[in-house]
Amino acid sequence: MNEDLGYEQARDELTDVVATLEAGGLSLEESLSLWERGEKLAKICDRHLAGARERVENALAAAEAEERST
Repeated sequence: MNEDLGYEQARDELTDVVATLEAGGLSLEESLSLWERGEKLAKICDRHLAGARERVENALAAAEAEERST
């Protein structure tokens, strides 16, 4: 697995995994493998979102600090 996937890539692959699981027709082993892949992709997405959230919070805090100093 490529842990360096960008958010959009991981999200798109996760969407495909979910659609495949929802469609059914897979063996138990195939379903479990896809589920595990989906869990890893979800964690990658979470990491990207947490990083984006931190950047927004830092930008807002910097803007607020600048506003107070003027």
